Amino acid sequence: MASQIYYEDVAVGNEVPQLVKNPTTRQLVQWAAGSGDYYEIHYDQEAAHKNGLPGVIVHGKLKTAFLTQMVTDWIGKEGKVRKLSVRYQGMDYPNQQLTCRGKVTAKYERNGEHCVECEVWTENQEGQKTTTGALTVALPSRR
Repeated sequence: MASQIYYEDVAVGNEVPQLVKNPTTRQLVQWAAGSGDYYEIHYDQEAAHKNGLPGVIVHGKLKTAFLTQMVTDWIGKEGKVRKLSVRYQGMDYPNQQLTCRGKVTAKYERNGEHCVECEVWTENQEGQKTTTGALTVALPSRR
């Protein structure tokens, strides 16, 4: 985790430090066990092929967890995730690089909190956005 970031440190247009992941089939099996999502397309090649897929695919909620990790690493221990929504737009595959990225789109004070809104997304190896989303975090202030 990086050092604590404060509301005053953030400007619209800033990029969130990216997080690079390389999910493996083993990680998908572990995620299935932890999340209870045992749909075979996430760990069984034959089941994936029977469903018209080229191979097993990364769980959508695992990609959401990666995005959340990126953000919580960035906002530090005193930051809080207030809202997160995502949309799955493409499939990702194990043993391929998945890059989590984000950008600050707004900042404001509301009900005594210092809020920052960001757009977030995952990119596959070809740079295509496969998951897009928006989030709001509350950051501590230096004041």
